[in-house]
Amino acid sequence: MKVLNVISDLAGRYFAVLVIAVGLIAFIMPGQFLWLNSYITILLGVVMFGMGLTLKAVDFKLVLTKPLPVILGIAAQYVIMPLIAFAIAYLLNLPPTIAAGLVLLGSVPGGTASNVMVYLAKGDVALSIAMTSLSTLLAPLATPFILLLLAGQWLPVDPISMLISIVQVIIVPIVLGLLVKRFLPTIVDKSITAIPLISVTAIIIIVAAIVAANVENIASSGLLVFTAVMLHNAFGLVLGYLTAFLLGLDQMKKRAISIEVGMQNSGLGVSLATVHFEPLAALPSAVAAIWHNITGPILATYWSKKQTKTVSSVEAYNVDMASKVSGK
Repeated sequence: MKVLNVISDLAGRYFAVLVIAVGLIAFIMPGQFLWLNSYITILLGVVMFGMGLTLKAVDFKLVLTKPLPVILGIAAQYVIMPLIAFAIAYLLNLPPTIAAGLVLLGSVPGGTASNVMVYLAKGDVALSIAMTSLSTLLAPLATPFILLLLAGQWLPVDPISMLISIVQVIIVPIVLGLLVKRFLPTIVDKSITAIPLISVTAIIIIVAAIVAANVENIASSGLLVFTAVMLHNAFGLVLGYLTAFLLGLDQMKKRAISIEVGMQNSGLGVSLATVHFEPLAALPSAVAAIWHNITGPILATYWSKKQTKTVSSVEAYNVDMASKVSGK
């Protein structure tokens, strides 16, 4: 078990390096990874199942006790990120398929990796988890609607079909995870240390599969897509922080909302693009899976060195959540 803890910790700590390394290998030797494309949806389901295993009732307590920061943070996420993606697509004159893929990236909920980044950044972990959980549960309605509104001009969008896909890929695995945890708590407690490692492995495989399937597209449009994704992420982090600042929230909440708004569930973006659009539309989300896991740790490291004025209850909650977000 100690060995598994060490491996899991190393995988989480060097996640960005692993993603970049595997992405480069897949780019150089795509033939070795193409067969993985058939398993992207299943792998994302595995990640969401893991999320269900780790969720607790206390994660939603904040929504009931102090709902304003959660609601405003999620509203910022589902407003800022899609509109930024839409604006960038126009300003950079992106090809229609890539433009739709970028808007899709901006329309998906927050990623689970954001919770780890908020903890490392000494942000409000309770707020981060509440935002991730609630935005994920809202995704079946929010993502198809936003995509239809903003990306329908570039590619045909079937909101009902997309809603069903999100329910199948996200909601069902999360519910299954919650049920397993409810009825088999002993087994879950014994295997909980392996969940972060499994999630990291699944995301790395997803990135490798998408890179392998888009080698030519990356070679021809890679710089343009990287530019679009970097701008999208940067504006999301800055505007998320600014939103919290304008609302008069404390420093820990500013950090949490900034990271939550700036980091998307890129795996879901890849899955939806692959199923409902063209392979090229998955490229922005595939690039984001790499880029978000570079900027996230950098920002978290910078903020971790800055002192914050916090109330003891929030600090205590963050310490308590350390074992959860780090898989220990």
